[in-house]
Amino acid sequence: MGVVGEVGKTAYAMTKGAIIAGVKSLSLELAMKKIRVNAISPGVVVTPMSSASFYSHDEHRFNKIKALHPLGLGEPEDVVNACAYLLSDASKWVTGSNLIVDGGYTAR
Repeated sequence: MGVVGEVGKTAYAMTKGAIIAGVKSLSLELAMKKIRVNAISPGVVVTPMSSASFYSHDEHRFNKIKALHPLGLGEPEDVVNACAYLLSDASKWVTGSNLIVDGGYTAR
């Protein structure tokens, strides 16, 4: 929600957008110390929290959420792999970025 809008999620989207903006500024402030700052924006990931959400208990709503993710809903490992990349030397030239790991949600 930090990079797209959705009806009824204004406050939530504002907090996510603030994190993304903060990452950009903080990455510049800490670059001289060779500290990298990045964000990861995941789509819906199958976890106990998402399984407890209101849409998970309604087949129509759940199918709608799934359809918004062309590659399907994520697994925790999908986000873990993004974290591993950002923590590794493979991303040593990446800072101030927002890595979107959402199964294609924002591509539509």
